Amino acid sequence: MAIIETRNLTYTYPGAAWPAIKDVSIKIEKGEFALITGPSGCGKTTLCRCFNGLIPHFYQGELQGEIMVAGLRVQEHPIYEMATHVGLVFQNPENQLFALSVEKDVAFGLENLGTPREEIRKRVDWALELTGIYELRERTPTELSGGQQQRVAIASVLAMQPEVIVLDEPTSFLDPLGAKKIFEVIYELNRKLGITVVLVEHRLDLTAKYADHIIIMDDGKVVLDGEPHEILNSDQARLIGVGIPKATRLYQILRTDEVKLGGKVPLSSEEMAEKIREALKHL
Repeated sequence: MAIIETRNLTYTYPGAAWPAIKDVSIKIEKGEFALITGPSGCGKTTLCRCFNGLIPHFYQGELQGEIMVAGLRVQEHPIYEMATHVGLVFQNPENQLFALSVEKDVAFGLENLGTPREEIRKRVDWALELTGIYELRERTPTELSGGQQQRVAIASVLAMQPEVIVLDEPTSFLDPLGAKKIFEVIYELNRKLGITVVLVEHRLDLTAKYADHIIIMDDGKVVLDGEPHEILNSDQARLIGVGIPKATRLYQILRTDEVKLGGKVPLSSEEMAEKIREALKHL
């Protein structure tokens, strides 16, 4: 069952000469880990803003087409209502954190919804434990590292217990090791809790292996949409200029030299290493 569905979605920002996204029709199933990627300025962030109602309720402009999230038509439901279904984690965690302590930041959304105090305490502790930052609860967010701040931002969204978490390049300020740890946390949330994850990311070397579903955008349109192993092995994905995982490119190069590497196209170095081990057994 689709938890997010758009039909011919087109959106133009106020004063813009042309649409930021054009005729976008996609379906994301409940419980999926969906990866949205594409060149800079292709409309990824704009599409994410549609999922939680920032478009059209905060950003004005002109919206055409249909968008349904968790059974709700987004145009008809205010942002505060959509926030109980869809949590959005921004690129820069500093844009999301402003309280004097980590636990106050994590509790902020629940307090605004008028959640009872005992329930707030329970949910805040749960979210802090889940993201591995319980011991930081009394610290000021400004004292934390970038990776720790991003975990606080994720915890503050998790505490709302949304059905969908949308993350817009959440590791763009982190080094590869810090990014890898954040992606592992996100993947665990998807697998253990069944939360639908929509991740906007260009670092496919780190993220492609987690995805069930990949959507590639270019110039405001969806140009490829499907199973990651198939999509990332296509010539079209390479020509668009998305960062095809190095393991996938190595597989493509070796395959042209008629090296026998069976099974699915690898998306990670671990998958590629396994394929090489299997190939060596048959030499």
